[in-house]
Amino acid sequence: MTAGRSFVIGDVHGCLDEVDRLLDRLAPQSSDTVCFLGDYVDRGPASRGVIERLIRLRDEGPQCVFLKGNHEDMLLSFCGEGGRHGEAFLWNGGSTTLASYDLEGCSGPEVAERLPPSHHEFLRNLRTHAHVAGFLCVHAGIRPTRPLDAQTEEDLLWIREDFLTHPHPFPYTVLFGHTPHRDVLIDLPYKIGLDTGLVYGNRLSCFEIEASTLWQIERGARSPVRRDLGALFPRRPS
Repeated sequence: MTAGRSFVIGDVHGCLDEVDRLLDRLAPQSSDTVCFLGDYVDRGPASRGVIERLIRLRDEGPQCVFLKGNHEDMLLSFCGEGGRHGEAFLWNGGSTTLASYDLEGCSGPEVAERLPPSHHEFLRNLRTHAHVAGFLCVHAGIRPTRPLDAQTEEDLLWIREDFLTHPHPFPYTVLFGHTPHRDVLIDLPYKIGLDTGLVYGNRLSCFEIEASTLWQIERGARSPVRRDLGALFPRRPS
């Protein structure tokens, strides 16, 4: 049987059209793995539609890995279900998420009660990290001075400068989102940043690991473009 492909996709932020068009082009099969790095909700117009699409993708058969982003963390906190910084949810893009569910003006407990059960379950079961084809996938990054088995959820979801500006000693290249850049941030062998600011009018980025290929779709574009990164990976992490 042909070995599966592995795709890792950056921050979505409620931009359903680009997710649809990217997935249509990738056409993942049951032997493939698709990992999303979090931040499905907030700021963009279709948070509800994005979560519905991801649930449908999971049901279509590829192995799906859905990581928690800091925006899902805020939404859960707003709903009174753990998480952090729920008080910042509405002014940090959360109002568009509530609008997509027709829940504007609802309190956190009301939102928790009225979310579709499958969406509520999706949010509650998001993972903080995953190993995919030899890479470590997290939403925001890792703290370089702390052992991998002692990383905190807050750092995995929220860290920025301490991760971005320092190398780490671990035997993995980290695939992460969270901090938007105009293009993919490549700092090998330490990290690859896949948040390329889709919701700000830039693009959605996807790294196909085995092929060392970058797929990107511009906001509002009809189809993604493919870019070969093979020259950057003479030896891939094992």
